[in-house]
Amino acid sequence: MSMKVIQASGKRKMAIARAVLRHPAKGQIKINNIPLRLYEPEIARLRIQEVFEIINHPKLEKCDINVRVHGGGIMGRTDAVRIAIAKSINKFIGTKTIEKSFREYDDSLLSGDSRRTEPKHFGGKKARSRRQKSFR
Repeated sequence: MSMKVIQASGKRKMAIARAVLRHPAKGQIKINNIPLRLYEPEIARLRIQEVFEIINHPKLEKCDINVRVHGGGIMGRTDAVRIAIAKSINKFIGTKTIEKSFREYDDSLLSGDSRRTEPKHFGGKKARSRRQKSFR
């Protein structure tokens, strides 16, 4: 039996995650070489674990998932990892029901989230703030 290797990527804001799913293997999930159960902060770990709670497929217990993620902040990275893992699982199992359950839970798990920060404009400190004027 040959090894099946699937690659998928996820992006959120400035963070980019690349997931490599291998089957058959030991069933480890690592993010930047840190096992998922040790991943900090806790809220980020719980958000990543949500992906595995949506689907319970027997094949997934024999899958290794390695994720490399860089750029962005903590939650941007977390969401990028979620998207990469969800895409790789969807590619690996590839049934309509799994895609449907991902979409029902969170539509951005397979398609990503296109929101970005608005660039700073002239005349103010940030994107929307302006100097106040008062000459009444």
